[in-house]
Amino acid sequence: MATAPKKRIAIFGSTGSIGTQALEVIREHPNLFEVEILTAQTNDALLLKQALEFKPNAVVIGDETKYESVKTALAGTDVKVFAGEQSLEEVANFDTYDIMLAAIVGFAGLKPTLKAVQKGKLIALANKETLVVAGDIVMQQALENRAPVIPVDSEHSAIFQCLVGEARNPIEKIILTASGGPFLGKKPNFLVNVKRDHALQHPNWSMGAKISIDSATLMNKGLEMIEAKWMFNLKPEQVEVVVHPQSIIHSMVQFEDGSVKAQMGLPDMKLPIQYALGFPNRLKNEFPRLNFRKYPSLSFEEPDLKTFRNLGLAIEAMKKGGNMPCILNAANEVAVWAFLKNRIGFLDITAVVEKTMEKINFIQTPTLEEYFESDGEARNFAASIMKF
Repeated sequence: MATAPKKRIAIFGSTGSIGTQALEVIREHPNLFEVEILTAQTNDALLLKQALEFKPNAVVIGDETKYESVKTALAGTDVKVFAGEQSLEEVANFDTYDIMLAAIVGFAGLKPTLKAVQKGKLIALANKETLVVAGDIVMQQALENRAPVIPVDSEHSAIFQCLVGEARNPIEKIILTASGGPFLGKKPNFLVNVKRDHALQHPNWSMGAKISIDSATLMNKGLEMIEAKWMFNLKPEQVEVVVHPQSIIHSMVQFEDGSVKAQMGLPDMKLPIQYALGFPNRLKNEFPRLNFRKYPSLSFEEPDLKTFRNLGLAIEAMKKGGNMPCILNAANEVAVWAFLKNRIGFLDITAVVEKTMEKINFIQTPTLEEYFESDGEARNFAASIMKF
């Protein structure tokens, strides 16, 4: 019996948290996967290390000032070296890979992901902003180009896994679980003094800086609600959030008969990454197993929308639709960047997002070009009210 050819993986954002964990999965299954493309924005040292180990066909360094040093370091190999934002799209257009792991953080991941969708590639989607910003266009193009989209976010992977074999059964609602982040139960008088390092300390998950702050403000869960709406073709009222501090149930689906399916496991991003890359097969691994005796009780509570207003703003944007989620995301990216640079306070993130949503023109059915314009306008306005 002939062995199946290896799946060729293009990792867009290979030096981030998701990218490095994906390479761990690939390292464990050298007979199943090979690395075709690696991309990084600024971390040339780690990109070089990865390129020398996995020997991809091509690498892209987003920061063009680092092109010459990367090219020189890889001169003795067969690895092709590219640089700049435009190169991400050009490499995404290659025929030489099977799966794109879309793990570039934020809005920057949209263009290359769209290019891969147009090529009909399987998308393992870890970049939630792609669907937050332009979910209608991305999912329509995925349908037209027969490009499967498999989620890598633990919550959306959970929903996806619960839906396998349920194609004929309509969803009544989905329930995304939220850990509540490092400040669960805290009130505004505590949050006003929160500093960067405190906000980066997530109780259950090991993640990059941007998503860690989004988890602390609950914006991450709001973005996930918008992403889920598009990914699973739902109405806003079919998407709910419940706080589940133990992070063992990763999300749930309720069907029309009232039955609820949940996907459970220890909080480890390598599991949803491996599931997406190996789909439809579940691959044997040595990851730690869930021991129920260590979790004698699992608890659930309503999110505190008065304290964590970012989640409320995201729900508002999801219900309004159009370019409002795009505006929300752009303002949040700028505000989180400013917070990480210690330029604004923790609660200022919400104020910046709210003011930007009020100011930027609303468009009910934007074109792709209008999404890009809305993103730029929102970023400029958010930056202007923070005085830089």
